[in-house]
Amino acid sequence: MRTRREFVRDLGCGLGAAAFLSAVDRFSRLEAAMAPATDYKALVCVFLYGGNDGNNTVVPYDEYAAYQAVRGTALNLPKASILKVDAPSQGAAFGLHPALTDFQSLYGQGKLAVVANVGTLAAPVTRSQFLSGSVRPDSLFSHSNQQTQWQSSIVRSQDRLSQTGWGGRTADALTSLNGTSFPMIVSTSGIPVFTQGVVSRPLVPGASLQGFPSGNAVAAARLAAFRELLTQGGDQTLVGAANSVTSSAIANTALLNAALAKGATLKTTFPGTSIGRQFQQVAGILSVRTELRINRQIFFVSLGGFDTHTNEISTHQTLFTQLNAAVKAFYDATVELGVDYAVTTFTLSDFGRTFQPASGGGSDHAWGSHHFVLGGSVRGGNFYGTFPSLALKGPDDSSSEGRWIPTTSVDQYAATLAQWFGLDGRSVPSVFPNIGRFASSHLGFLP
Repeated sequence: MRTRREFVRDLGCGLGAAAFLSAVDRFSRLEAAMAPATDYKALVCVFLYGGNDGNNTVVPYDEYAAYQAVRGTALNLPKASILKVDAPSQGAAFGLHPALTDFQSLYGQGKLAVVANVGTLAAPVTRSQFLSGSVRPDSLFSHSNQQTQWQSSIVRSQDRLSQTGWGGRTADALTSLNGTSFPMIVSTSGIPVFTQGVVSRPLVPGASLQGFPSGNAVAAARLAAFRELLTQGGDQTLVGAANSVTSSAIANTALLNAALAKGATLKTTFPGTSIGRQFQQVAGILSVRTELRINRQIFFVSLGGFDTHTNEISTHQTLFTQLNAAVKAFYDATVELGVDYAVTTFTLSDFGRTFQPASGGGSDHAWGSHHFVLGGSVRGGNFYGTFPSLALKGPDDSSSEGRWIPTTSVDQYAATLAQWFGLDGRSVPSVFPNIGRFASSHLGFLP
């Protein structure tokens, strides 16, 4: 039987990815210096597909007039409706979207923080540098490219590491903390770039056993025959590699299902929405972490519909109502399980949206945006990073429509999360190769 190293070597050669092999060697050296962890920690990524409008997610309360003057009647949230929170680091008050009532409560409890004006950056850049054509991320304002860059932290498409995500590379670096072969990463939303490492691959619960219902003798016989087929063709590199991945997925899904069948039912009630069911699935897996003998886990869930070129006010109300209820239920479940201090949930999205409204009651693709981090270990009740100056053609506008130039990079945001998760500060550049271009690799919203 081939070792994991041999499998990755063969797969890398089959793809012609010399850079991947070099990265495997770096991560292997990191792993060798680590012993299995004695505590438990989990990261939960919530990707808001479509590009969430941060301007209506976090609204300036003290400078509301400046907001209202530009957003006008098309995208204006009445001041009486926004949920006031104080931000000591900014010396000002802000308002959360009216549907985020539980976010406001968790912020007040010190469990939730706002990270302001985050975005993809090749390096820190000013408005004048940007307009003069200074170094910038590839394909700004493109959904697919910016989703990949947010999930990979790599802003140059020619960099082969852009085919891996920072969640996956973090898992690569910390594999030995688990002391088990069960995947560190679980996705309830397909196999996005975020979840793919050089070595690590996500488990998508149920996906590998579709068509093989449990408790059915015929299905069990078909599954056994299928697994036998997967043992064939191992002498052919790509076939053997693909068979190995599929076999592992089937085995790990069966292991997870067995653990869940023995687990206790959570008392926390989850909403019946797509995002609610995804969080419920994650909570269920958290509840059997001991049975799985796993110390570190990374989860990926998602909610789509944020590409609000039209009808943003009503769309945001619907989506944020769903998100608010699901996130609150999930946090309550972590409290019920006694792991609220061990689980950190955070948001990502394609990009922000223009401060100036578009026709049709919406907004266009932009750049920097605001994000939430939630958990018992979060230093909440505050903002991190710098809120942009809300001036069209102002110092933070990359255009004339309010496309905010990020003042905090994805690298810094992600590296802060990864270091809390267990990544040693000296190892951060191996996972985030661009981090040296920024003043700090730790923003302070987690220990």
